[in-house]
Amino acid sequence: MGNISAGLRGRIVAAASAVVLAVFLASCVLVAGPGEPSPSSATGSTGEAAEGAGPPSGTPTQAPTPTPGRGPGCAAVRCTSVLVTGDMLVHPQLWQQAREDARASGAAGLDFGPLLEGQRRYIEQSDVAICHLETPVAGPDGPFSGYPSFNVPPQIIHAVRGVGYQACTTASNHAVDRGTAGLVRTLDALDAAGLRHTGSYRTEAESQGVLILQTPAAKIAVIDATYGLNGLRAEQSWQVDLLDPAAMISKARRARALGADIVLGVMHAGDEYSSEPNAQQREVAHTLVDSGQFSMIYGHHSHSVLPIEKYKGTWIVYGLGNGITELSPSFVVNNEGLLVRVQFRQDAAGAWAASDLAWAPSVVVRGPYRWCSVAADAPQGRCAGTAADAATRRRTTAVVESMGAAAAGAHELILSRKP
Repeated sequence: MGNISAGLRGRIVAAASAVVLAVFLASCVLVAGPGEPSPSSATGSTGEAAEGAGPPSGTPTQAPTPTPGRGPGCAAVRCTSVLVTGDMLVHPQLWQQAREDARASGAAGLDFGPLLEGQRRYIEQSDVAICHLETPVAGPDGPFSGYPSFNVPPQIIHAVRGVGYQACTTASNHAVDRGTAGLVRTLDALDAAGLRHTGSYRTEAESQGVLILQTPAAKIAVIDATYGLNGLRAEQSWQVDLLDPAAMISKARRARALGADIVLGVMHAGDEYSSEPNAQQREVAHTLVDSGQFSMIYGHHSHSVLPIEKYKGTWIVYGLGNGITELSPSFVVNNEGLLVRVQFRQDAAGAWAASDLAWAPSVVVRGPYRWCSVAADAPQGRCAGTAADAATRRRTTAVVESMGAAAAGAHELILSRKP
């Protein structure tokens, strides 16, 4: 290029630069911009386009794939639903029932399936269902033990999976009742049954992970923690997540960075047999919502149904009561529970928020022991008796709605209204 004048050399360099810039801008329009669906993802993840770039003339913008999800009618292009229930608290009376149910079907061992069967129709109307496994499990043949240091039959885990749950939370005040061996045994049993889990961990590396459940429309992260361990101490501090808002918020941010569209905060906390949340529950729940990282908060542990609140546009279900349990002769609320299904929908900008919250009141009955819905449509027929069922439904409704849930849009879940 020694024979080219300086002016000509400058014009050549400028032309070459223009070509490079044009190629760069043409390639940038293939990256999804904020609020636009990524071509390779159904979860709303996005890239960042060059300023001012757009699709070439005549090229249609890719629209989100319609995904209504299971549950109520979806008023948006994409919806997904989550179902949650209270403590799976297995007492000796329940595993005796499971033995009788197995024998009645001509099988050996224990069968908890009939105990949980009433939940199936509700679970089938949700995209993902999450249980709370309150206690550690023993080996298949025991020895088993109940309160105060639980070591329950692992067959309950197979029944949970069999009725349709996909995941369980495990952070509870009983998580280390049987030490590290019991904790590890429980998580291994969940893995063997194909159930995802979070809240307690076998390794420190595992504790740093985030449980993210994929539905057809969205990625749902679950962050779980307990108020304490009944005065016991985990062998390692990372083995069970304790109720620490800062740690939960940090994990939620990590979940968002990993692509979570919806983040659920789960609290194992509260005063036993109470009908209202305590100061810790309110403070933690509100702090989590205030962070802007959580889509919904829910909890268990009190062994009683607690109110539902809509705080700054986010649902807080303070207590789901018991999923399954032995009947208490002293505390009727111990025998009751709440099944909650929440639908989330994605708006035009790609953001997800709850669009419907429905709840069904339940009771555990005996002779035989069964979980039974006392919702207005009585999908399982009479549970504890006409008068008793009506009393449970009235009591549950009064508590659930005591913090304004009905006015905020929460309503009873009626299976006979399809879906």
